[in-house]
Amino acid sequence: MENLTVLDHPMIQHKLSILRDEHTGTKQFRELISEIAMLMTYEATRDFPLADVEVKTPVAIAKCKQIAGKKTAIVPILRAGLGMVDGVLSIVPSAKVGHIGLYRDPDTLNPVEYYCKMPPDIKERDVIIVDPMLATGGSAAAAIQFIKGYTDHPIKLMCIIAAPEGVERVHREHPDVQIYVAALDEKLNEHGYIVPGLGDAGDRIFGTK
Repeated sequence: MENLTVLDHPMIQHKLSILRDEHTGTKQFRELISEIAMLMTYEATRDFPLADVEVKTPVAIAKCKQIAGKKTAIVPILRAGLGMVDGVLSIVPSAKVGHIGLYRDPDTLNPVEYYCKMPPDIKERDVIIVDPMLATGGSAAAAIQFIKGYTDHPIKLMCIIAAPEGVERVHREHPDVQIYVAALDEKLNEHGYIVPGLGDAGDRIFGTK
């Protein structure tokens, strides 16, 4: 599928199997979300430009590479997206963090915005939107549209588990956005949950299930 990267690295897939398990407790679930997000960030930042630099080692001058002035913002979709932030920041510590609060209306399944706070220099930054689950795609598509009102820099979407319906919607409404997922699952059920999925990610991260 165009503009979709499914990360099949063995360590990601191993951790994902534990994440899905209904017996995995809140503490371990939270740690796994962060660890998977960290591993996924390696791939999501693969296209960062590099510049040549010289570094003095204890022995000699080494010709090295460093990120060439790339500015990044991480924007979690509240509340579950918060669980991925620390993992991303461990790889991109200079990134700033914005927040978008969206919830899914249980009847219409449409996103409803209740909070938004962006870094003041968001227009100068590439954006990685993070949310563990890409289900109907409504919240992700709405968040992307909202951020496009702030910046015309590239936007990426990073989710751990996606349903085909959600990927299709984001591709349809935002064909310019690259999506990164650890797993593309089978479908949505009649309640809009991903099958087989892992249940409600927010409830399992914060212990509210």
